[in-house]
Amino acid sequence: MLVAALALAIVGLAMVHSASSELPVDYLPRQMAWVGLGLLLLLVVFSIDYHVLMGFAIPLYSLALALLVLVLVAGHEAGGSRSWIGIGGWRLQPSEFAKLATAVLLARYLAAFKQRYLGTLQIAGMVALVATPMLLVAVEPDLGGAAMFVPLAAGTLLVGGVRLRTFLVLAAALLLVGALAWTFALRDYQRQRVITFLQPGSDPLGAGYQVRQSKIAVGSGELLGKGYRQGTQSQLRFLPARHTDFVFAVLAEEWGFVGVAGALGLYVVYLLNGARIAMRSRDRDGILLVVGLLSIFAFHVLYNTAMVVGLVPNTGIPLPFLSYGGSFTLVNFIATGIILGVDFRRFANR
Repeated sequence: MLVAALALAIVGLAMVHSASSELPVDYLPRQMAWVGLGLLLLLVVFSIDYHVLMGFAIPLYSLALALLVLVLVAGHEAGGSRSWIGIGGWRLQPSEFAKLATAVLLARYLAAFKQRYLGTLQIAGMVALVATPMLLVAVEPDLGGAAMFVPLAAGTLLVGGVRLRTFLVLAAALLLVGALAWTFALRDYQRQRVITFLQPGSDPLGAGYQVRQSKIAVGSGELLGKGYRQGTQSQLRFLPARHTDFVFAVLAEEWGFVGVAGALGLYVVYLLNGARIAMRSRDRDGILLVVGLLSIFAFHVLYNTAMVVGLVPNTGIPLPFLSYGGSFTLVNFIATGIILGVDFRRFANR
């Protein structure tokens, strides 16, 4: 799992360098700094017993909520969303750390219940824990970031124990909330993205431009790709957000099907090893914690790779270890350290 994470991070550095080589700023040095700091944090959290970490779940969750409120008041706005807090020349995205804190608190909360199925009040408490940061992120507005709390809740709920009919009721309620959000909460440009997804040719130079250029990049890579830093869509600046949300399209154009298959293979190795760690965890705390973190990671991979080929609407969800981004990179390494720490404690806690 660690080897897969490191390999993906190296591929990510190469892709960020290629994607930003024609930009005024080469983002490679910054991403290298984030990866280096991420590895340090991985070692730190790995050295801490996850039971100790879960003991600080409430303070961590409270701090995450405070930062989400702060970003609404004094956050940095970019791309129509107030999602970052500026610290000198660096920007911190509290929503990424909120997902991590929520996963820890959710594991602690659900691990306290030992029965086979959770009761209605217990599920309501879990929904409240997830909905609070989710709504704060949605208000920024960052609907892509808010959506990442849904797989976290679903994964931990399924493992925590829920009857099928209860799960179906919750799914129906989520669809109802989505319908209400479409009517009252979504902005015009967000609705347009969904409409463009349903009707790809309706706005090829507007809301559909990113996905259209991304599909051209992916298709033009063919089997072996055009070569490193030889892609026309990225190097000639046709593809927007190529070092962040659409870095996978750059990978496909330059390395082709073989490169894409290799990167997806590394993600499979990461997730399968994470699943093995969850299954052989010594206690319910570790199982729920690993499942929650893996659910977020897996959904990021599935949604981003589907987004770059136009299978789902564009919501600005980055790709773990490959996309440029400080907060997102740090959270990926921290989550990896926590998962590896859960596995290590099978021996240390005997």
